Amino acid sequence: MVTLAPTSAPSASTLGPIRRTGARIDAAPPVTQSFKILLNTVRDQGLLRRARLFYALVASGLVLALGGAVAGMILLGDSWFQLLIAAALGLIFTQFAFLAHEASHRQIANSGPMNDRLGRMLATLVVGISYSWWMTKHTRHHANPNTIGKDPDIETDTISFVEEDAAKAKGLIAAITRKQGYLFFPLLLLEGFNLHGRSFGTLFQRGKVDGRGKEFTFLAIRFSLYFGAIFWLLPLGMAFAFIGVQLAVFGLYMGASFAPNHKGMPLIGRGVKVDFLSRQVLTSRNVVGFGMTGLLGGLNYQVEHHLFPSMARPHLRKAAAIVREHCHTENIPYTETTLLNSYGIVIEYLNRVGLSARDPFDCPAAASMR
Repeated sequence: MVTLAPTSAPSASTLGPIRRTGARIDAAPPVTQSFKILLNTVRDQGLLRRARLFYALVASGLVLALGGAVAGMILLGDSWFQLLIAAALGLIFTQFAFLAHEASHRQIANSGPMNDRLGRMLATLVVGISYSWWMTKHTRHHANPNTIGKDPDIETDTISFVEEDAAKAKGLIAAITRKQGYLFFPLLLLEGFNLHGRSFGTLFQRGKVDGRGKEFTFLAIRFSLYFGAIFWLLPLGMAFAFIGVQLAVFGLYMGASFAPNHKGMPLIGRGVKVDFLSRQVLTSRNVVGFGMTGLLGGLNYQVEHHLFPSMARPHLRKAAAIVREHCHTENIPYTETTLLNSYGIVIEYLNRVGLSARDPFDCPAAASMR
């Protein structure tokens, strides 16, 4: 165990309210200047080195899995068991998306351009998502996680993550918002359609889009081959069912992998300044349990991922032990929970936010008792 010297640690009473689920940080907590100490410790332990062999093995396994799914489609022919292949493809494409995410963070190759080329090919040609759209959105998120007005991941998109946004919901969206916690996972079944739709929308929008021509070409090739193979091998109704199942599993898996990371963690108010270490740790949640690193592509170590975005997946576990001790020394709340408990927290938090979308004829006092 590595012991880190304390700096000016915040008091427990100061950070007490921040420990509550969905708390709002409207005033800057005490500043800690100890991130440099933590970074040097992690670097000295060799945890920022690349893990090329690991990623080569993971990529090879996924290519074999994809090849097996394609072979299964061909061998099964006209059979409703094809829907099992569709579900498997949803899982495989999500795992490829994890690799694209890691390439975008410079975790795989030595050079930035090589990581970008790899990430763009994986995201667009294999998964069918615009790399430029993802990079723009995800970079903003990492810079300002759970920060109102700055983090695109808490902007309203059917689901409201902030009470003020929920209160603005009207009509059908308001009805969904009031029960959005319970509807969150069913709505994720549509997230695959949303991700592909937003990707194409980005490429057709005005203004500069990095790699627009390449991405449009890759996406056109990907979907032409994908849809062409499905409609050639399967009857029309079965083909549409196949696509629906694959996209539903893909969207659910993607959303269920990213949801535990920040939803229900403290929100940083507009204009509030929080130092880097506190900002990344206070707004992130780790997921513990056997097999979580493989299941979630390393996203289960969200605290460490936000502190050291270029850290390769195999090193996150060792880094977590160092960061956990450092946060204990600095008295910064370090959040860990199981996957199922994290989902319960997310559902409870979203339902609480959704209460702000009251029916105009509701009694506010009655609504608060729901």
